[in-house]
Amino acid sequence: MPTSTTTSPARAARGAASSVRDSAALRAGARIGFAAAGLVHILLGVVALRVAFGGSGSADPAGALATLQDEPGGPLLLWVVLVALVLLGLFLLLEGALLRGTDRDAWAKRGKKLATGIAYLAVAATAFGVVHSHRSSSKGTTRTWSARLLDAPGGRVLLFVVALVVLGVATYFVVKGVKAKFRDDIRVPAGSLGSVVMVLGRTGYVAKGVALGVVAVLTGAAALTADASKSGGLDSALKSLVALPAGVVLLAVVAVGLIAYGVYFFARAKYARL
Repeated sequence: MPTSTTTSPARAARGAASSVRDSAALRAGARIGFAAAGLVHILLGVVALRVAFGGSGSADPAGALATLQDEPGGPLLLWVVLVALVLLGLFLLLEGALLRGTDRDAWAKRGKKLATGIAYLAVAATAFGVVHSHRSSSKGTTRTWSARLLDAPGGRVLLFVVALVVLGVATYFVVKGVKAKFRDDIRVPAGSLGSVVMVLGRTGYVAKGVALGVVAVLTGAAALTADASKSGGLDSALKSLVALPAGVVLLAVVAVGLIAYGVYFFARAKYARL
């Protein structure tokens, strides 16, 4: 009897969460959320491309979303992006929480869903900041928390661990693109359209991985030198590519890859396995 009393509320909660996840409204919101994420990456790629050829702009999600503010209907579109990303984040958090199994693969899938859901909610929070004009570049934000971490006991080690985690995520994106493991996420359409989706996915995931890899390098440099000014977010990472040999070309290629990643997400909005 005690076991039944104890597990009944848990089962009820799981059933309620499952009903919310399976609702047509949340699934539709999640699909729109994928399209919203695609728009963010397209805008990000456009800003990066502009920077590559000598223009200005902040090549991070906040800077990308800020470009919408002065466009016709831009403020309304920002709200749509914000709400859609919240719904996508909520859907992925519920999927992660409801996954069954206790083996390593189950925990890996659960962790990936939860981490991805949190990431989309973070971008939604960025959109909220842009809407309310509390925008700050990832560079400034990253340097702030890097400085605080370096001031903490064992801060250099912790910051280096963060760099390794980001590098791991970057490697995951590259491998996922090269091996086309994103096919697990979508139902690839047949024919030439499917071929285009595959090219967009491969190109986009590799480009995103390269960008995150540079973020990891900058964070690691800050940890090794105990100098928070050497760390930076996506904006700093992309702009640092210009200083490399053929850096303009490299940044342009990464920018085009980010645009491809965004277009792929529009395809994912339609063909995602939900």
